[in-house]
Amino acid sequence: MASSVAISDAEWLVMNVVWEGQPVEAQQVVEQLAEANGWTAATVKTMLHRLVKKQALSYERDGKRYLYRAAVRRSDCVRRESRSFLDRVFGGAAAPALMHLVKTSKLTEQEVAELRRLLDEKSN
Repeated sequence: MASSVAISDAEWLVMNVVWEGQPVEAQQVVEQLAEANGWTAATVKTMLHRLVKKQALSYERDGKRYLYRAAVRRSDCVRRESRSFLDRVFGGAAAPALMHLVKTSKLTEQEVAELRRLLDEKSN
């Protein structure tokens, strides 16, 4: 698998469909995204093509169908996007970002316990 690549907000939507159901046909991606986002089938297919060019997706031909698979791991893309966000918004500092998210998010008791566990683990 290739390392992560920079993907746009719209491309994230396409990648999420692929990560959830791979391999997926182009038509499946169109059905899941076109109407909800006001896109045409051609727009979705253009994004699929762009993601193949960026080496974020690979495809194989199966008769008349094209089957798409992720060529990058979701975790690698999340890591890259998270780092980019931290750098742009918080000057690269994770603590202020985490504090902001904790203060402004509704968290379940389970999530709070998991955060405590992670912080305890990090400090040991």
